[in-house]
Amino acid sequence: KRMIFYIIAIILGYLMGGIPVGLLIGKIVKRVDIREHGSGKIGTTNVLRTIGRPAAVLVLTLDICKTIAAVIIIRMITGPLEAELLAAISVMAGHNWPIFTGFKGGRGTAPGLGGLIIFSPWAAIAACIGGLPTILISKYVSLGSIIGTLAGGLTLFILGLVGVIPIQYGIYGIAGGITIIVSHKDNIARIYSGTERKFGSSI
Repeated sequence: KRMIFYIIAIILGYLMGGIPVGLLIGKIVKRVDIREHGSGKIGTTNVLRTIGRPAAVLVLTLDICKTIAAVIIIRMITGPLEAELLAAISVMAGHNWPIFTGFKGGRGTAPGLGGLIIFSPWAAIAACIGGLPTILISKYVSLGSIIGTLAGGLTLFILGLVGVIPIQYGIYGIAGGITIIVSHKDNIARIYSGTERKFGSSI
């Protein structure tokens, strides 16, 4: 019976994560394919550069909600905690490699934050405390995403380790964090070489 919940969680999470919110908003708001602009990604940062702030805020919110919704659905059908973990990770996988857009998606930061919010708001706050000042100081959104991911993921894992939250949620902090950081490997290389775009710069 548990295996059925696991399969449902993986499929549900992947399909929900794969909804290309940024691509859809780009076509609706400005009739553009954001994959043909900027970084070619369909996440919040490229939407911000290509379409503007209101659209970016909408995309960020909806991408965060994808993970929250997937986990809530699993909870409603009384799935085991491991199923919630699988659903949350699968949302990130679907967001980063969506079947609907030829497996070219975002970097998983927004749905990753959604997982932190639903599993422990304290971890989400830690991510924001680590990420937002980094973006403001360095002007690198990618660096802020990485630092925020590390702060939030480690906080979630520690909370799970000491028993404040279920350890299954703590594992998400590590697995989700690795997924997001790996998806930023090209950004890391550009930051190191000094060629990464800064926040507010032109495309």
